[in-house]
Amino acid sequence: MSERKALLILHGKQALNEEVRAAVQARRDAGWELAVRVTWEGGDARRIVGEALDAGYRTLIAGGGDGTLRDVAEAMALAGEDASLALLPLGTANDFARAAGVPLLPGEALALLDVAPRSIDLGEADGRLFLNMATGGFGSKITANTSEDLKKVLGGAAYFLTGLTRFSEVHSAFGRFKGPDFEWEGEFLAVGIGNGCQAGGGHVLCPNARVDDGLLELCIVPAPQDVVGTLGTLLSGGIGGVDAVSVSARLPWVEVEAPEGLDMNLDGEPMECRQVRFNARRDALRLHLPDGSPLLQDGRQ
Repeated sequence: MSERKALLILHGKQALNEEVRAAVQARRDAGWELAVRVTWEGGDARRIVGEALDAGYRTLIAGGGDGTLRDVAEAMALAGEDASLALLPLGTANDFARAAGVPLLPGEALALLDVAPRSIDLGEADGRLFLNMATGGFGSKITANTSEDLKKVLGGAAYFLTGLTRFSEVHSAFGRFKGPDFEWEGEFLAVGIGNGCQAGGGHVLCPNARVDDGLLELCIVPAPQDVVGTLGTLLSGGIGGVDAVSVSARLPWVEVEAPEGLDMNLDGEPMECRQVRFNARRDALRLHLPDGSPLLQDGRQ
């Protein structure tokens, strides 16, 4: 079987994307044998990954938003075969791709097929895997309540702009967090547990996260007396705003307990829990990343 052979798993919404079609043709012209399969409904990505691996494909491409990338990455990691993944970011936020330095232009993204893959970790939440980040509290609620139409108009900014109209609904959650040499409990507004470093369309919650260090970065935003004022600070201040009030740690695992229940979000996939353990799953996936990717330990000088 040709080494320059890959299968693109493309989100159904992107089936008529002319830029993607041109990028695929460019790879074919460059000598790649590139097949395309399109997803239609939930579960398709996992099924297509299985079929591709059974057919002998050793390189797969995930084309879509952060959720599609997560679905394909999880299915490949659970399959446990020595295949590699390339990313074709086509969502509104593209948080993982942006942080990793993966180009957003389809032709440039697919050119990474020619770069050797690197072993990376995935985050794990009670057996469910994620590529980028698990978020909980305020942020995950807002994502769940952001309409698809608004996301199209505003892009990733919708994640937080929607929150500005919903201050009356914002409330803190009580949680306990425990990891190696780390314990914290109290009321908090939001939590990020990052394999990658940003979520919500460019909001950097876990600036020190790396995908090849065996660790997840935990960022807790404690609930202050003035909830509305603090949210305003976070929304306008970017990472400086978060850094000023957050509690952070880098851990191989962390257990989260929220007696009243907590809405979590794994790269766009909702998850409700009262007790959950997060782990960094080491070397779970081989990923085509640009040389010097900021999410690799040797990527930032």
